[in-house]
Amino acid sequence: MEYFINCNTGSLAPYNTPLDRSKAAHLYRRLGFSASAATIDQAEGQNAGTLVDNLINQAINQAPIAAPTWANWNNSNYPEDDQQRDAMVRQQKGEFSLAYANQMLDNNLRDRLSFFWSNHFVTQLEVYNCNSFLYHYIDCLQRNSLGNFKTFVSEIGLTSAMLYYLDGVYNNGNNPNENYARELYELFTLGEGIGYTEQDIIETAKALTGYVERGELGCEQVTFRADRHDEGSKTILGQTGNWGYDDVIDILFEQRPNEIADFICRKLYEFFVHPDSKDAAGNAQTIIDGMATTFLSNNFEIAPVLSQLFKSQHFFDEEAIGVIIKSPYDLYFNLLKESSFNRTDTTVETVINYSGLLSQVMFNPFDVNGWQRDRTWINTNFMIGRWLTIESMLEEFFDEDPEQFRNLGLSLTGMDGMTSNNPDIIARAIIDFILPKGLLNESEYDKAYTVFRSDVQEQYYEGGSTPTWTLQTSMEGPSQVYLLLQYLGRQPEFQLK
Repeated sequence: MEYFINCNTGSLAPYNTPLDRSKAAHLYRRLGFSASAATIDQAEGQNAGTLVDNLINQAINQAPIAAPTWANWNNSNYPEDDQQRDAMVRQQKGEFSLAYANQMLDNNLRDRLSFFWSNHFVTQLEVYNCNSFLYHYIDCLQRNSLGNFKTFVSEIGLTSAMLYYLDGVYNNGNNPNENYARELYELFTLGEGIGYTEQDIIETAKALTGYVERGELGCEQVTFRADRHDEGSKTILGQTGNWGYDDVIDILFEQRPNEIADFICRKLYEFFVHPDSKDAAGNAQTIIDGMATTFLSNNFEIAPVLSQLFKSQHFFDEEAIGVIIKSPYDLYFNLLKESSFNRTDTTVETVINYSGLLSQVMFNPFDVNGWQRDRTWINTNFMIGRWLTIESMLEEFFDEDPEQFRNLGLSLTGMDGMTSNNPDIIARAIIDFILPKGLLNESEYDKAYTVFRSDVQEQYYEGGSTPTWTLQTSMEGPSQVYLLLQYLGRQPEFQLK
């Protein structure tokens, strides 16, 4: 896999050129999990600012996932029999995983972001092991995904999922536990070693005591108990007083606004634009500084920062296209969205399973640092797994309905698909839609053309004695598109977005 140096020198000035297909596809690959040919057709020629405004407003106005019947259950609501209980817990988890995965597929930016934040404010279901905690955690991520970051930090820290995962429920006045205090600074707001000391962590842990009510039933939402809170004086980031949870959040955002802004804007930049924000070849730091200024001037509102970034010349620069390695969910969801093949809940469940096999287990990031993304997704075992699982999915789609492969090709080629005898024109349109920057050179295109031509005799193509082949009429058309997609699935460029 080629190492991409960040040579992007575009500015934060608005990108005012009407979107071509490549730029429109780039926008949807980054703001969501890609899009169909029809959606890209509709976006082509639009103004980036108008389209981004629509996508952001859509995300802000989307309701969070509906509360399941078990949203507030505790262990007393489950069968006493262990096997029955475990079966019910697994069924609930499976149904909720499917519901959330479908929201990721359908909701573009909102759940691109909620999934991003799940890898920032990390918890692991396998640790806290309570479905009702999971629901409220995901609800918090969705409600706050484009909201106010200070509010987000405050709310996420009081979810039972987080309080159990980072040992907040074991943090009491007599015996403070420092885990959450450390991660609040190191992973969630400031960055490792930036703007805080070990003594700040110790004092902050004391201020966060009291959220220890676990009850006797199990899987009960955590509540505050004043008698378990440290009422002594604490000095946090230079401020002294009898601080509690809300005070910690206020002090943090009042005393370290610049550090928070840089840390969060850098993380957003690396996720949405380029994984390398510190390469001297480009101007990433200048962009991050501009984003941070917007973040601060808007009182830590997330939406204005993303609006500025997504409308910018920097975001649409050629150097930003096709330089991020797809996560497993990107890999499969992009294929589903771009192909518009008939998907069912079983298809989505397959994606959840395959992503887990490639080390992206839904609701269970690798550790407290989350999935590290980009190059960590690529090694020998994962590459083979990517190839085989993509081939398996394509085979299932082809076995179910070969004509949907022809339809994909026709949706990308218009009149050419209906009338052209030149298969290379058709193949190129498919290649350039599926791969963000196409193939490396004309030699690589020629190899793909050969695959697409398949076993159809040359005489039926343009230049032959009887050029009767078209994608629309050829009996071999569906299998040709299928073989081309199988071939593309093994190319390095297929791994990029």
